Amino acid sequence: MNDIIAVCPGSFDPVTVGHLDIIKRAAGMFSEVVVVVMQNRAKSPSFTVEERKEMLKAVTSDLPNVRVASFDGLLATYTKQIGAGAIVKGLRAMSDFEYEFQMALTNKKLNPNTETVFLTTRAENMYLSSSMVKQIGSMGGDISDFVPKSILDKVAKRLQSKSNT
Repeated sequence: MNDIIAVCPGSFDPVTVGHLDIIKRAAGMFSEVVVVVMQNRAKSPSFTVEERKEMLKAVTSDLPNVRVASFDGLLATYTKQIGAGAIVKGLRAMSDFEYEFQMALTNKKLNPNTETVFLTTRAENMYLSSSMVKQIGSMGGDISDFVPKSILDKVAKRLQSKSNT
């Protein structure tokens, strides 16, 4: 295991089994993994930043080298602040790669001391996204295969209540 701090950034609205898989795999590769809830002003979240952090803490509680944080700003600024040597991003499809490659080059320009590491998703999670979970959940569909069990009830209730407003 490398003695490197890695950052797993995302909106995690909500955290999915796909996110958790990437986080667990990163935890096996790096000495410390900081899962950081980034605030994306282009999105309308279903959960507050604090709620997302609490859900992430719940699903990563068995991973001693993982901690959860939040940041409102540039990812490169955050990696500089905490001395992170790596950014870990999960890739589902080629379309993810094009966007993430552009972001990796931008982050490298802004912080040359941080490398981006891409982990490919497992085949069973290739189609999975928080947006898909929100759509299914808001229509009363079964999201139990997509969300970690420890937060399933909270996520399902919130998504169903948002559809009733």
